[in-house]
Amino acid sequence: MPRRDFQHWLAPRLDQAAALINDANPVRVGGPLRLGIDLGTSDIVSMVLDADDNPVAVCLDWADVVRDGIVWDYFGAVTIVRNQLERLQARLGQSLESANTSFPPGTNPRISVNVIEAAGLRVAQVIDEPSAVASLLGIERAAVVDIGGGTTGIAVVRDGQIVYSGDEPTGGHHVSLTLAGNRRIPLEEAEILKRHDGDGVWPVVQPVFEKMCDIVRQHLAGHQVDELYLSGGSCALPGVRELFASEFPGLTVHLPSQPLFLTPLSIAAYREIGGH
Repeated sequence: MPRRDFQHWLAPRLDQAAALINDANPVRVGGPLRLGIDLGTSDIVSMVLDADDNPVAVCLDWADVVRDGIVWDYFGAVTIVRNQLERLQARLGQSLESANTSFPPGTNPRISVNVIEAAGLRVAQVIDEPSAVASLLGIERAAVVDIGGGTTGIAVVRDGQIVYSGDEPTGGHHVSLTLAGNRRIPLEEAEILKRHDGDGVWPVVQPVFEKMCDIVRQHLAGHQVDELYLSGGSCALPGVRELFASEFPGLTVHLPSQPLFLTPLSIAAYREIGGH
């Protein structure tokens, strides 16, 4: 797959995805559609793409049904996915029969597959999250760092192939825990504060991201890469890109405009080598 240009190809699609969050207005889209479902620790995102990989429908629900890559509230996860599927089909005026999904590296992909199938969908593709991003971007000699709600996933790409992937249980949930402890507020309030007051919370949560940098450094030991690509909603906090750039001075650090939607977009767009 050719390398995607961050500014001209990726950014407009991510901005479009953000603009479409939970938009229920009916729309008619011709051609084949692709559905991707991202079961995250803090949220579940379902995204539908048209034949040119443009987002046409997006559902997002903040939810606590996944922890450290494990679906601990199976019924809750299935209920949310079914509800999102109904909303997507109502907006598009057509049924969706299959979906791509993902899993954190090092966990059992069957966990995600079971949820999608229980919601009434056939699983077309299942791939670990950082590898999905690497596939979408078409990168050649780089690392993808996917900071999810519960884990930080790392994939190393060489000549377009994933040569290494790993995962550690530190992510956005740990950022929220740190913020809740510092401000002495409930975790739910910390989650909201984190999403809406990035500038104010960054000095408090920076040490968590410094730990993430240490994790990435450990996983990259022995691998030669030129670039780092960041994804995941927690990357939207101001200071994240600058911190990674200072911690990895020899690498170019890329951060998309809407990092929350990079992984769902990558999941929906994913095609196996030789697929269509």
